[in-house]
Amino acid sequence: MSAASVTVLETGPLVTVQDGGRPGQAALGIGRSGACDRASYGLANRLVGNDEDAAVLEVTFGGLTLHADDANPTALEVVSTGARCPGAPHNAPQRLLPGEKLSLGQPESGLRTYVAVRGGIDVNPVLGSRATDVLSGLGPDPVSAGDRLPIGMPRDPMPGVRLAPVRDPEADDVWVHIGPGPRQDCFDDDSWQRLISQRFTVSSDSNRVGIRLEGEPLTRVHHGELPSEGMVRGALQIPPAGTPVLFLADHPITGGYPVIAYVQDADVDRCAQLQPGQGLHFTTARA
Repeated sequence: MSAASVTVLETGPLVTVQDGGRPGQAALGIGRSGACDRASYGLANRLVGNDEDAAVLEVTFGGLTLHADDANPTALEVVSTGARCPGAPHNAPQRLLPGEKLSLGQPESGLRTYVAVRGGIDVNPVLGSRATDVLSGLGPDPVSAGDRLPIGMPRDPMPGVRLAPVRDPEADDVWVHIGPGPRQDCFDDDSWQRLISQRFTVSSDSNRVGIRLEGEPLTRVHHGELPSEGMVRGALQIPPAGTPVLFLADHPITGGYPVIAYVQDADVDRCAQLQPGQGLHFTTARA
């Protein structure tokens, strides 16, 4: 039986191949990378019966068009999760016959959509992962129009779920939980209060590395040079301008600017769906 494949006809702003990333290699200077919204990524794979670490397409702000290649031996099972894009069933597996197309419009809420194909996107792995790390350049290049993407062979049966009742990403302001970071003492009490009381706005100068936020700057009281320290997903770093940067999947391994707080891990997934101009609030309260 010949292998199945899809051909990319259009990509929109950015499409990358992503999986669970390269965990456990930070000591070698290798970041984890992988899907920005891990919850949506995992759901996509479960809905088509893939391995939990199978590679999918991460689509930023829609615009993807895929063609199921005419030579495919059978129909493909595909699904989209995360940001809901018009033009394709969402959170619900569908069959894509040879010669048919799947097209994603622009989402009204959310930023990143995950397209899983049963069998997984079977590009060559790099250091154990098929994830594209836009900061380090590891992994496959971002997907381009004309790329032919091979599809792997499925190993597990379809789960038989017709629709996953999952809430769409928020369209309005988002509140997320934070805890104090290792360099909270670099800032005065007024700065901490500004952090948890004001509305920050997501800058258009954001990407898979991190979300740049616009708002009233925080005041640093200790200005001595810091040694480079390890960075993790969810770290809220304060560069000299005083406005936070929230690190996402492709964050640097180390950094020299103070980390005032950490965003709760599950909330980082929600932050990965924020569109430019959307409001973000930090809170220490627990539900």
